[in-house]
Amino acid sequence: MSDNHGTLYLVGVGPGDPELLTLRAVRVLRNVHVIAYPSTGEEATFAREIAGQYILPGAIMLPVTIPMMVERGPAQAAYDEAADEILMHLHAGQNVAWLCEGDPLFYGSAMYVLARLGGAARVEIVPGVSSLTAAAAAIARPLAARNEILKVLPAPLPDETLRPELLATPAAAIIKVGRHFDRIRDLLRETGHAANAVVVEHATTVRQRITPLEGFGYGERPYFSTILCYRGDEAWG
Repeated sequence: MSDNHGTLYLVGVGPGDPELLTLRAVRVLRNVHVIAYPSTGEEATFAREIAGQYILPGAIMLPVTIPMMVERGPAQAAYDEAADEILMHLHAGQNVAWLCEGDPLFYGSAMYVLARLGGAARVEIVPGVSSLTAAAAAIARPLAARNEILKVLPAPLPDETLRPELLATPAAAIIKVGRHFDRIRDLLRETGHAANAVVVEHATTVRQRITPLEGFGYGERPYFSTILCYRGDEAWG
């Protein structure tokens, strides 16, 4: 690739608090003139809002609308179109930053951009604080200790997949909870993880809320949340 082409930065902007951006992320954003970010129906510009105070005035904004559908075709098409537009700016010699909530490569949107442009452009990945570690900090409790196994489990998986995973681990983090909350709580009760489970909503933001798993009524649905649960016997002392 030409030395005249720009660099694509995949920037993790953290879980919500702008002060949790890394020094490197801030340095990149203060020197990049093209900012791309995913836009969805829910909190459409959250990544941009987190990073807003560090973005150069007058920077070109490239919001990418990602359809939130089970069928993957429309989202893949959106990323294809975004990759073409980003590449156009890179070939014009402009550096581009793709903003990603949390960490770029931990269930992040940046992985889809990387898959499309990793072989066609210079790419630098700027790690960020993940919602997982932010949630642990919020409740001031270790995710796991010593030789314990920690599993990160997406709630949309069926019980037949989640049950054996939970039974085999003392510590688990359940992500992408949303409409699956009641089903997941029932499963955690079954596997013995419910008693010490905590739900962290909107970690690190002004809307942060910490609630015991059993503190929700049936049909209540915590939003933008992570469930941290522990069934081990490590004293952590």
